[in-house]
This record gives sequence, structure tokens and C-alpha cells, in this order.
Amino acid sequence: MWPRDWTHTRLRSVNVFFEMGGGAMYVVTLSAAYGAGGGVVGPAVAERLGVPFIDRAIPAQVATDLGVSYEDALARDEQCKGWLQRVLTAAAPMSSDFMIGYAPPRTVLLPDSEFVACTETAIRKAVGEKGGVILGRAGAIVLRDHPTALHVRLDGDPERRVRQAMSMGSISEDEAREALSRNDSARTTYVRHYYRADPTDPSHYDLLLDSTRLSLDTCIDLITATAKAADHSNG
Repeated sequence: MWPRDWTHTRLRSVNVFFEMGGGAMYVVTLSAAYGAGGGVVGPAVAERLGVPFIDRAIPAQVATDLGVSYEDALARDEQCKGWLQRVLTAAAPMSSDFMIGYAPPRTVLLPDSEFVACTETAIRKAVGEKGGVILGRAGAIVLRDHPTALHVRLDGDPERRVRQAMSMGSISEDEAREALSRNDSARTTYVRHYYRADPTDPSHYDLLLDSTRLSLDTCIDLITATAKAADHSNG
């Protein structure tokens, strides 16, 4: 757990770009706790750096690679559920009479590990083509050996994240608290199960920001400036 009042920036000696066609191609992974503003910060940083924001494109690529629908791929995105739970969920609308001899859809029987493997492949392919800012999906771990990636974590005190989520999403306090508990738990379970790692561990990241004490605009400025400063220092 990070200190209550933290804003920590720790930079490893790492390039955050590589040259292609004479220009810098940035790769940034962005891990964000619920209410930390990752969905706002990510696209803005990508626009500032002139690279794609890679989020929903990942399940779209996974759907293509596995031959499943986009909805199925999205439902399995950053999730960790057993096959029995998926079968029961798929069969839930059916009566017990019809469940006899029930054959679940192929997508239900596909193991989560296949979706995770395809997700990793899609991430590497996306950043290899144009660079990009990747939100979530254990990007800092998937690309930990990438020679140019900058790994960023946004977090903050849970109470302040609840208030920020209420403000950004125009939702009630009860809704924000329930969503925080559900999302933080799901993301932590996903990373721990598939990567045996803690997504809140600072050692995974080069830049850590409390986006509930710093404004989101300030976080955007800091991440962008860090990438560009590294560009100049390595130039």
C-alpha cells in the first residue's frame, strides 16, 4: 500500500521511444485504479504524443484472432472466471428441463488462458506497428522487457477516488463505492492469477502519480513531459 499522501515519480534509465521513419514512436503502458482517471488521461496522453490510444482495439483483435464475437471478447477482457461459472451463466436463462443435454457455446468453453494469450499478442502487435498508450491489461508486465516502454501507474486514496468517480461519471456515492470494490478486486485478481504479481506494486512502474491529489490535466502534462524529456536526453 502506498503512503497516504504520495506523489512519486521514479524513472529508470530507459528509452521511451525508438526511431522509425525519423520520428519518435512512443510506447506508454497506463495502469489505473478505479476512479483514478485512466480513461481520461490515456487518450489525452496518446493525442499529445501522436500515437494511438489502445483500449477497445484489443478485444476487437482478440475476437478476430479467436473467431468469436466482439461482445464475447469484451466480456472476457481482464476477467478471471472458471469454465463452470461461465457455463452456469450462459445457461441461467434456461429452465431446468431444457438444461438436460445442454451444449454450451464454443466461446464459453474456451479457457481464459487463450484470451489472455491473444490479448498479449494483440498488445505487442499494436505497439510494434505504431507505438501507443495502452490502458490496463497488465501492460507494464506484458511489456516489461520492451526496450522503449514507459510504465505509468495512477492511483490514490480510495475515498478520494470515490469522489472523483462520482464527479467524472455523474453517479451516486453508493454506485461509486460498489464499482470501486468490484473493479479493483477484478483487476487485482486478473493480474495475480495470470502473472503472479500485484498491480499496485511500485516496482512495475517508472512513473507513479496520485491522480486524486494532482489534477488529471497535471497528470497528462507530467506523463507527456516525461516521455518527451527522455526523447531529448537520449537524442
